[in-house]
Amino acid sequence: MKVFKEEQRFTQTWLIVLMFSTTLVPIGIIINEITKEQSTMKIEDLFLVMSIMLIAILPIFFFKLYTRIDEKGIHYRFFPFHLKYKLILWKEIANCYVRKYDAVTEYGGWGFKGGALWKKSNGKAINVSGDIGIQLELVNGKKLLIGTQKESEATRVIKTYYS
Repeated sequence: MKVFKEEQRFTQTWLIVLMFSTTLVPIGIIINEITKEQSTMKIEDLFLVMSIMLIAILPIFFFKLYTRIDEKGIHYRFFPFHLKYKLILWKEIANCYVRKYDAVTEYGGWGFKGGALWKKSNGKAINVSGDIGIQLELVNGKKLLIGTQKESEATRVIKTYYS
């Protein structure tokens, strides 16, 4: 029995740099204001802003995409949105293949994307990084793309169970 397992998280360097740099600007502005002679701001204001920014930014680094492909079907879980694995049985899948995609133009970026807010004909995507995904076209007409960093391994296991 072949089993495909993958765990992904947001660890891209560009994302970390972007998050870090966007926190520096407001903190710099507040530090500049605090150091002025007639400032009404206090050091507590700086700590409050830093705390709010950490609360807003840090959760993205806890997001994880889990994927498992086995004889039952394709299991996926995008924590914290899914606390349990979702299972798509092989009999529910009309077409299944690994493909290259453009996260920004096809789905509006990375994360839990698609549906009513983007190009509805593309379906939904759950992805963390990269441009390779497991494309599922379901019997009920819905589409789901699950991002993967293990293209060849995913392709091999899909060919084992889906023909």
